[in-house]
Amino acid sequence: MDELLKLLRDDASLTPGQIATRLNRDESEIDSRIKSMEEDGVILGYRTVINENKLEVDLVRAVIEVKITPEREGGFDRLASRIAKFDEVRSCYLMSGGYDLMVVVEGSDLKAMSSFVSEKLATIQGVISTVTHFMLKPYKEQGILMGGEFSDEKLAVSP
Repeated sequence: MDELLKLLRDDASLTPGQIATRLNRDESEIDSRIKSMEEDGVILGYRTVINENKLEVDLVRAVIEVKITPEREGGFDRLASRIAKFDEVRSCYLMSGGYDLMVVVEGSDLKAMSSFVSEKLATIQGVISTVTHFMLKPYKEQGILMGGEFSDEKLAVSP
């Protein structure tokens, strides 16, 4: 991966000037490359990782394993795209193994999640089955430790 993209992936709050300094490049060159990557769809957006425990926000998150029947012309893509468009869906991935799609969802409470699965997801033609796993506590989110420890220390390997 391009060094510029690595820096932005790790810290999207970096300014073009800060990136230019780290990469020993001209700020205008960095600014131009970022704008070009945004226009080309390489960079799709920027996110902030929020420790919701500090805000006492009550959200319910779940990972749903979805088995689907691929469509004749569209394979998995059309159904996955349809599922991904729901507001509750935060991420949707085609998977190898025992199920076809992994869908990460978020809602205000268990009732909202139950309603999403039973009334929206499971009723889509082509969805064979779902298995829902509720996330209880985050330890790491998008590469960031949620406890606030920011150490590069590697875990010891024991025999």
